[in-house]
Amino acid sequence: MRFAALRAPSFKGLLAGGTLLMAGDNAEHAITYLAMWQAFHSPLLAGFAIVAHWAPHLFFGVLFGGLADRFDNRRIIQIALGMFALASIIWGVLLATDTLQPWHCVLLLLLHGFASALWRPADQLMIYDIVGPEHLPSGVRLLATGISLGQLVGPAIGAVLLSTVGPAVGLFVNVVLYVPFLIYLFVTPATGHRRRTESVARPSLRGAFAVLGEVPRYKAISTVLLLQAAIGLLIGMAIMTLLPEFGELLGSDGSGVGYALLLTATAAGAVTGGLLLEGVGRLAPSPVGAASFGVVLAVAAITFALSRDLLLSVAALFVVGIASLASESTSQTVVQLGAPSARRGAFMGVYSMTSLGSRMGSGVLVAVLGGLLGVSATIAINGVVLGLVAATLVAVSLVRAGRALATGEPEVADSVPR
Repeated sequence: MRFAALRAPSFKGLLAGGTLLMAGDNAEHAITYLAMWQAFHSPLLAGFAIVAHWAPHLFFGVLFGGLADRFDNRRIIQIALGMFALASIIWGVLLATDTLQPWHCVLLLLLHGFASALWRPADQLMIYDIVGPEHLPSGVRLLATGISLGQLVGPAIGAVLLSTVGPAVGLFVNVVLYVPFLIYLFVTPATGHRRRTESVARPSLRGAFAVLGEVPRYKAISTVLLLQAAIGLLIGMAIMTLLPEFGELLGSDGSGVGYALLLTATAAGAVTGGLLLEGVGRLAPSPVGAASFGVVLAVAAITFALSRDLLLSVAALFVVGIASLASESTSQTVVQLGAPSARRGAFMGVYSMTSLGSRMGSGVLVAVLGGLLGVSATIAINGVVLGLVAATLVAVSLVRAGRALATGEPEVADSVPR
């Protein structure tokens, strides 16, 4: 069924809220990254901004997933929204009073990163609660599309605020983007747990991380986790951070139009891809599908790295966006459907750790390889490695599926959606 999740009560509010949250997130980045650079001209702070955003996912994703299993996810997301809003307000106050210091930036960047890590697993549990397993692929795809839309319009909102009211007031205004989601969470009956069929143990640090030893028994889940870890490490934010240098290589004119096209092509592709996939409405979630889109992503990344034509480069990034959304949303659905009911949040925490936390390493990898080989060779090599990993996972998944079909039995711990 096309756009099936939109028929579920409360899903439209979750979709709108997530889209606005991501728009606010990216609008804040657009304002604060520029403010930091103008104030301190520090490449170290600029690099730390990337680390701070993804490190909490890497080190706390599993723990936050365990909290999502235990507590009302409406309240968890509201706490995360409060952290996002608090970060914007403090940024605004410091800029308005001209008292911003580097250590302020470090703490605020970490606060923002922790808010993102806390929100992600709880949001995924809310999707399952609202739409159920039957329409989960649609729900995950649509929310991923909404997040991509937020990533697309957020920087534009930030630019408008910078040019009209300035950075300090712009950050205060940015808080308004979080308010609708906050209100929605007070009125929706979904908690993230209404469809749960198993009891949940009391939260503990040992219990939260015990899931890491449990995940390898779930072959389909392990496959997509490995795939997303490879995408996060090898591609991650690498292309976006290197776009200024690619813009120079492509000879973009001084108007900034070419660079703007490169900057928005990936998010535009993700939004378009999400809508197209929902329009088709026949994409069944599987490790083969997720890994196949990983192969497409790798080919598109290699094409972009080797291209010296602006239009071809924009087209390649557009395909990167489509493949990224398709692979990520398919992987998320595989994890959600295959995870035990009582530990779905913990499994999504592992997903957050591998897919988003690994992006922290992409910055280091790109910095080292980029310095040695140059930006084009770096992205091309990373794309080749990703292609090999994804193609191997496609082959392994096909063999595993054929074996399961021949025996008439599902793989261990890869049973019917719960």
